[in-house]
Amino acid sequence: MTVVLDTSVVVSAIFWAGESRDCLAAWAKRRFQLTVTAPVFAEYAAVARRVRVKRPEANPEPWLKWIERKAKVFEPAPLGKPRSRDPDDDPMLSCALASKGEVIVSKDKDLLVLQKPFGIEILTPRQLPSRLAQEESPRGR
Repeated sequence: MTVVLDTSVVVSAIFWAGESRDCLAAWAKRRFQLTVTAPVFAEYAAVARRVRVKRPEANPEPWLKWIERKAKVFEPAPLGKPRSRDPDDDPMLSCALASKGEVIVSKDKDLLVLQKPFGIEILTPRQLPSRLAQEESPRGR
């Protein structure tokens, strides 16, 4: 399965244990393919570095380097008009379209309200494990 992780999920995973970190752990276990575009990765890095100012004990750089090395990189796909209530969320949709992504994982209400744009599911970090289980079950394949 091809997945795009929204910035809120990646940054939460870097700095705090919980469902977002479980998403990165599932990627590390190769349960899905993480995809990024240059703008998406740049947003991950910028936000993580801003959060580090408030949490200097946590260093996001090893995490960012891991993502940069292992995620599959795509050129952003054109969306035409803005698709989300928050235009800052459109790069996630663009990445998912470019990579033929099946799922975007987000905590952002402006993305979650879209439900299934372009046939791409938008799930919360809490919903991802059950979606992965569906994919891995004999009926899901």
